Amino acid sequence: MRHGKAGRKLNRTASHRKAMFANMAASLITHEQIVTTLPKAKEIRPIVEKLVTLGKRGDLHARRQAISQIRDVAVVTKLFDAIATRYATRNGGYLRIMKAGFRQGDNAALAVVEFVDRDTDAKGAADKARVAAEEEAAAA
Repeated sequence: MRHGKAGRKLNRTASHRKAMFANMAASLITHEQIVTTLPKAKEIRPIVEKLVTLGKRGDLHARRQAISQIRDVAVVTKLFDAIATRYATRNGGYLRIMKAGFRQGDNAALAVVEFVDRDTDAKGAADKARVAAEEEAAAA
């Protein structure tokens, strides 16, 4: 019997799941919107919402807990400085999941996960900055 065993396994080992959710959380915080499969979207929501709650707490222990979970100091800085201040007066419900049809290759259900009051300029901004820096380095 499977009583009390919450969460989907997603056909992955525990270490793979942990790493995947850490990477998805970092991408979601960086770009403020990601497209993924519906089961992964439903699993990532409580993880990221708890991270935002840590960011709202704002103390050193909360920052270290967030770093231990998503393993990227720059992303945690954005979480604590920009995102936590944006949702300071909101009592939960920071993410929105919208169904986005089915993937062409395997017909998997897709979903868009985004922050409720997201910054529309954040999507792809880090990638654009990285490409611009690489082009400058190549030109020099």
